[in-house]
Amino acid sequence: MATLTPMLTPREAARMLGISYPTIKQWILNGKLPTVQTPGGHHRIAESALKPLLAKDSLKPEAESRARFRRVSGRNQICGKVLSVRVEGLLAEVVIGAGDTQITAIITASAVRELRLKKGDSAAALIKSTDVMVERLDAE
Repeated sequence: MATLTPMLTPREAARMLGISYPTIKQWILNGKLPTVQTPGGHHRIAESALKPLLAKDSLKPEAESRARFRRVSGRNQICGKVLSVRVEGLLAEVVIGAGDTQITAIITASAVRELRLKKGDSAAALIKSTDVMVERLDAE
């Protein structure tokens, strides 16, 4: 009996790799990622084709790996350094610098305390629509 290779949609494969859907579409169109086309012309990616990419990513240091992107549903993540943290009452203002850009997030004071965020920490702004979440990137 033949063993069927699990096939993924581009969106499923992108999620598995921790990359955006437009990126995986470019990889497919540029021939970087082999696919099989369905009779309707849709691309399907063999799960086995992703294993070398996942293995290569697992060799990178944690800060450079895409593994953490696979643990968060939002893909709009901007990594940088905490420029300032200002806590007032129940809320906190966290400013993250990424290159020449600054992103300000208003989060709960308890989240700042739980993350132990302070100026100079590595962090990521996770952007979902009009909301920005903060993830601490470095170990204490």
